Amino acid sequence: MRYRVQTGHGSSWVVALVVLVIVIVFAALPFFGSRSLMQDLFFVFTMLTLAQFWNLLAGYGGLVSVGQQMFVGAGAYGVFAAAILWGINPVAGLAVSALAALVLALVSAVFVFRLNDAYFAIGTWVVAEVARLSFAQWKAVGGGTGTSLPREARRNMWGTEWVEEVTGLRAAAAMDVVSYWLALGLVVATIGGIYWLMRRRTGLALAAMRDNPQAAASVGLDARRIKLAVYVISAVGAGIAGGLIFMQNGRVSPDSAFSVIDWTAYVIFIVVIGGIGTIEGPIIGVIIFFLLQSLLADLGTWYLMVLGFLGILVMLFAPRGLWGLISGRTGFALFPIQRRLKLKERED
Repeated sequence: MRYRVQTGHGSSWVVALVVLVIVIVFAALPFFGSRSLMQDLFFVFTMLTLAQFWNLLAGYGGLVSVGQQMFVGAGAYGVFAAAILWGINPVAGLAVSALAALVLALVSAVFVFRLNDAYFAIGTWVVAEVARLSFAQWKAVGGGTGTSLPREARRNMWGTEWVEEVTGLRAAAAMDVVSYWLALGLVVATIGGIYWLMRRRTGLALAAMRDNPQAAASVGLDARRIKLAVYVISAVGAGIAGGLIFMQNGRVSPDSAFSVIDWTAYVIFIVVIGGIGTIEGPIIGVIIFFLLQSLLADLGTWYLMVLGFLGILVMLFAPRGLWGLISGRTGFALFPIQRRLKLKERED
C-alpha cells in the first residue's frame, strides 16, 4: 500500500470561496458602511495581525515573548520619523517601520537568544523597556511627551485624494478609508503568509522543534536559525502593524507606542482564549476581545478583572483555547495544516 501526505480536507475549496467572499465584502465596505464601523474593523484587523504574529512566535515557534511592544513602538516611530525628518509619505513610511523593527529584532536577538524559556520571556520584556527609554530620549520626534503627525503629511497620504474623488468623503474620512484598506491588506497577507509557511516543510520543522527540540536537532534541523527567522518575521509584522496603528491615530508617545498592556498582554489574551498554535484561534479570540471591550470598557479595573477571570477559565477547562475545543470535538479546520497519511492506492 502507498500513502500520501494530505493537509487539506474535502471542503477546503468551499472554505476558500467563503473566505474570498468575506474579503471582497470587507474591501467594498467603505462604499456602503459607516465610518465608525470601519474604525472598529481597523482595530480588529490590526489586533488580529499582532495576535497572528505572536501566535507564530509562541504557538508555532515555542518562543514566548513579552516584548512585542518593542517592535510596535519601533514601527510607530519609523513612520513618524520618516514623515517628520525626511518628508516621506506616511504610507511609504511603513517600509521604514518594517526596517526599524528588523534592525531592532536583529540587535535584540543577540541578547535574548542567549536565554531560554521563562528567561527568554523576561529578557524580551527588559529589552523592550530599554527600547522605550531610548526612544523617549529622541527629541526630534517629541522625546518623552511624543509628537503628532504633520497635518500636511496626513492630508497627502497616498490614496486619500483618489478616495475623496470616488466616494465624495472629506479628507479625514478618506484617510480612515486608506488606513482601513491597508489594515485589511495586512491582515489578509499575514494570515495567508502564515498558512502558506505552515503548510511547507519549514512549518513542519518549526512544529517539530517546538514539540521536541532534541529530536529535531538529531535529524539535522538548525533550531536556532529557524527560530531566529520566525523571531524576525514576527518583529517585522508587528512593526508594520504598529506603524499603521499610529499613522491612523496621528500621534505617538513612548508610553503609548511601547505599552506592554495594549500590544502584548491583550494580544496574549486573544491568542490564549482563541487557541494557541492555530490560525483560527486568534480570529475567534479577537472577536471575543472586541465584544468584551465594547461591552465592559466603561467598568474600569473591573474590565481587566473580567478579562483575567475569563482567561483563567479558558486555561482550566479548554487548555487549547476555544477553537481547540471546537476542532478537537469536530475535527474541522478552516486552515488545515495538520498532516495526515491517506491511502493512495492498494497493491495486490
